[in-house]
Amino acid sequence: MGGTLARLMRPGTLIQVRHVSPVRPRAARGLVARVYRQLEGDFGLLAPPVILHSPSPEALAGCWTMLRESLLAAGRTRRAEREAVAAAVSAANACPYCTGVHTETLRGLVPPARAAGTAGDPVPPEVTAWARATATRETARRHAAPLPAERTAELAAVAVTFHYLNRMVNVFLDDSPWPPQVPGAARRPLSRLLGLLMLPAARRTAAPGASPGLLPAAPLPDPPYGTDPADGRPYAGPEDGATAEDGPYGVAAAWAADVPHFADAFARASAAAGAYGRRSVPHRVRELVAAELAAWDGGPTGLSRAWATVAADRLPAAERPAGRLALLTALASHQVDRAAVEEFRATGAGDRELVELTSWAALAAARRVASWIPVPPASAAAPAPAGHPVPAPGEDPVRHAPA
Repeated sequence: MGGTLARLMRPGTLIQVRHVSPVRPRAARGLVARVYRQLEGDFGLLAPPVILHSPSPEALAGCWTMLRESLLAAGRTRRAEREAVAAAVSAANACPYCTGVHTETLRGLVPPARAAGTAGDPVPPEVTAWARATATRETARRHAAPLPAERTAELAAVAVTFHYLNRMVNVFLDDSPWPPQVPGAARRPLSRLLGLLMLPAARRTAAPGASPGLLPAAPLPDPPYGTDPADGRPYAGPEDGATAEDGPYGVAAAWAADVPHFADAFARASAAAGAYGRRSVPHRVRELVAAELAAWDGGPTGLSRAWATVAADRLPAAERPAGRLALLTALASHQVDRAAVEEFRATGAGDRELVELTSWAALAAARRVASWIPVPPASAAAPAPAGHPVPAPGEDPVRHAPA
């Protein structure tokens, strides 16, 4: 069913992406082709939230690496729990596309009438509440971990991935996976059908650690406060009362280390973002975004986009369109409109630069969120998932694939 679904969905997935032209499957080469093969094999289709990154092979590989190792790879949590986190984080980020897709996948995994005591047990409500609470520092710290430490760490990995992915989806996809000409009354049945068609892939477990090899190994990002990961240049000092753990690029390495395959994936994706951030995002824009993130606690920025214009006015005129788009992507992605994209394109930016600037900004925001998600330290090393030994960061994932 997975191969059939992939073939049926291919034409529609390409036309869903706006602002850029995704690489067509038949034209995919090198890293893009490798990601496409893994994506169809493990996810069941060329998902638009992933392929929208394809104008930048490194951004594509980073997105897929994080998504696969957090949502799909076998672990100590159930896939239903991870889908619930994906849907809840997406709702908190005002991302209706991801909310709908992952709600329907969850509905297929845990039907409403499912009896307790089966493999499809309902997800505990505290998991969903905790996931929604990760959107702001204040609410995150008020919610206790919903599961034991090692399992909560896996949920945190899903949450961080979707704090990134929701921002990219809000920029490059419409609110629904269905074209505008599809009648409103038909969308819910079609969405439920899509959820059912995705079930075979959702019920499979993927071997942990198969995707990080798409990108070079790198250390888990946790630099001193105020250091630009793209080139090591310092930012301005932190605001009063801020700490290294609250910095825009700080990562709660304690919980990430409890999910070694995700820690490895996240490290590689972050290093790649540093490289393409240096290539496509001016240093002063990176500095501005970092300063805004340092003071941001996840709260709303306001009803209008005026705040982004005011902040970007501190930049040289030629860099203001990039600054405005990067700020909107990081802090209010639902406010990105065609005008903001076209203003940036008018500076000479192509598809690759557009994807890389927004991806860098989205990951900067996700890394900020990662720094405030509370996960209690694991009391002892937990056993690896049955049949899927989890590789340590940097280890060859092929050795850990099931026979």
